[in-house]
Amino acid sequence: MSVNYIIREMTRDDIDIAIEWAATEGWNPGLHDADSFYGTDPKGFLIGELNNEPIATISAVKYGDTFGFIGFYIVKPEYRDKGYGIQIWNAAMEYLKGRNIGLDGVVDQQENYKKSGFKLAYRNIRYEGVGDKQPTCDFDTVNLSSLPFEMIDSYDRLLFPANRSKFIKLWINQSGCNALGIMHEGKLAGYGVIRMCRTGYKIGPLFANGSELAESLFLKLSASVPSLEPVYFDVPETNQEALAMAERYNMKVVFETARMYTAGNPDVPKEKIYGVTSFELG
Repeated sequence: MSVNYIIREMTRDDIDIAIEWAATEGWNPGLHDADSFYGTDPKGFLIGELNNEPIATISAVKYGDTFGFIGFYIVKPEYRDKGYGIQIWNAAMEYLKGRNIGLDGVVDQQENYKKSGFKLAYRNIRYEGVGDKQPTCDFDTVNLSSLPFEMIDSYDRLLFPANRSKFIKLWINQSGCNALGIMHEGKLAGYGVIRMCRTGYKIGPLFANGSELAESLFLKLSASVPSLEPVYFDVPETNQEALAMAERYNMKVVFETARMYTAGNPDVPKEKIYGVTSFELG
């Protein structure tokens, strides 16, 4: 093991390296994800350098006092299986020590994650379809920018294991995204975001109080995409109505991850989670 291997916090520019590597791995990141990710927890992004060459990345983002999420765990192919990856992994786990930690890992790495105390909660299924679907529901859909942020934040807080106000404010205001809420009886009853990615567009999150509300949001978001452009939608397998909706619109399964936690599956109303926000930050 070279003594010239160091692990340090990323700068904002280093995030672009992690995003580019994620694209190379086929993870299809959003075009403007970097600022939202880095702004959430600047100390939670690590890079490993061998003789000043970046060879490994990982994110370990803190939410509140009790929860954290691992992402961007990538080692350049020519440096894998040489001990560099486990060092940056251990640094990330140390940063999140004492918290319930989540991750979305590739399925064939589950056994390795189990060695670090992670347990499988469920799978997230990535579907691919096309845009330009015609909305058929007439619920009151509004741009999130027209609502007080506190209303959006309060709704999101019910569906995520910890406060992530900083992230959500950045996420729904990023360049090139369409962020919509749906109102029911004068209250926010769901919201969703669609953003441009390296390939096509990706919906995430999609949260709603019921399947008809979720479908209305899904169709409105999809309709904002140019005709026949790919649309991706990451669905937790625990929500059977979300899976059925994706298949009803002829979306095809193209990828899946293993959602795992170190201290158990958080107690949130999973029936309201139709689409995952991000495989990188939860």
